[in-house]
Amino acid sequence: MSSLLLKNIGTLVSGDIANPLLKADAIWIEEGVIRKVGLLKDMDERAAEKVIDCAGTTVTPGLIDSHVHPVLGDFTPRQKQQDFLESEVHGGVTTAISAGEVHLPGRPKDPSGTKALAILAAKSFAAFRPGGMKVLGGSVILENGLLEKDFEEMAREGVRVVGEIGLGSVKSPEDAAPMVKWARKNGMVVMMHTGGTSIPGSTTVGLEQVLGADPDIVSHINGGPTACSIEEAEKLIAKTSMAVEFVHCGNMKTAVEIGSLLVKHNALHRAIIGNDAPSGTGVVPLGVLRVLSLLAGMTPIKPEEALCMATGNTAKLYKLNRGIVEPGREADIVVMDTPMGSVGKNALAALAAGDVPAVSMVLVDGKVVVNISRNTPPPVKKPTVTKG
Repeated sequence: MSSLLLKNIGTLVSGDIANPLLKADAIWIEEGVIRKVGLLKDMDERAAEKVIDCAGTTVTPGLIDSHVHPVLGDFTPRQKQQDFLESEVHGGVTTAISAGEVHLPGRPKDPSGTKALAILAAKSFAAFRPGGMKVLGGSVILENGLLEKDFEEMAREGVRVVGEIGLGSVKSPEDAAPMVKWARKNGMVVMMHTGGTSIPGSTTVGLEQVLGADPDIVSHINGGPTACSIEEAEKLIAKTSMAVEFVHCGNMKTAVEIGSLLVKHNALHRAIIGNDAPSGTGVVPLGVLRVLSLLAGMTPIKPEEALCMATGNTAKLYKLNRGIVEPGREADIVVMDTPMGSVGKNALAALAAGDVPAVSMVLVDGKVVVNISRNTPPPVKKPTVTKG
């Protein structure tokens, strides 16, 4: 059985926001799955086929980008760029979740076409891992004319997400609500666009529309790119149980204010973090890390809590067997440290100082897919493979 030992971990972030930091310095992995988390002295290092010395750095679950707009393959017609998903892996992102393949040129908007696109993208990304990244693709865009049997078919064929409500022809809560129920009945997670318009044909979505449609996720609550009012955001946080999503391609001032509101209302367990790219803002390989540094540096949210929002919170919402460092989970892991020149003495302190940490190694299913990021600043301390 293939085995891997990560040892000499300085700080271990769990991904579980109820218990963000673990008192452990080693992780034992077999066949791509975490089997033990604890102290090195309690593990048989000699039995490991491969050993990585983390050199006292910070280890976290792989980051999960909760909001991307892919099409097919690792190409975006929105900004005419290739390998944008693979580039995110160098920002510590090991899973990305489609918010809808809305940028496809000539995207079909009839029921049969939108259903076919969702199924095609879901099946394509299930078999394609750009740079090692796991992509939950094929998020259906709600169009008028979709029936309950269509959601049943899509679910059978692997579609697990409803993309942002408001990007298709279904915009009003009255039209959306029945489809939301059909989607949930078939195990799908439902996103809803909030705030100002993002692309031609989309609409401004406020509090009443969100409450009427009742989605699982308030997408880009800090704007995508224009944000709803702080008053509406606080009502969504205080009066509902919906997940709230921060994104990089949004309003940073609003993100800071909403971060403080989440602490005030003890709602950090409902927060997730995405990029909302590719978009007019661009392709942002370090977008998730930049949101983490914003929240950790400018709000009462602790760095380890912010990291849990970008890992375990999202995994729990989408029922993914990753995002938390515990036995039985997929071994998607990031090793990071303070970047050269930062005032922070480790990755968490760097985040608290507002710096983007240095990604020095990324593992997916226990296999190294990045060895020193090409996108983040260089780390002060680097992990090394000492065996295997």
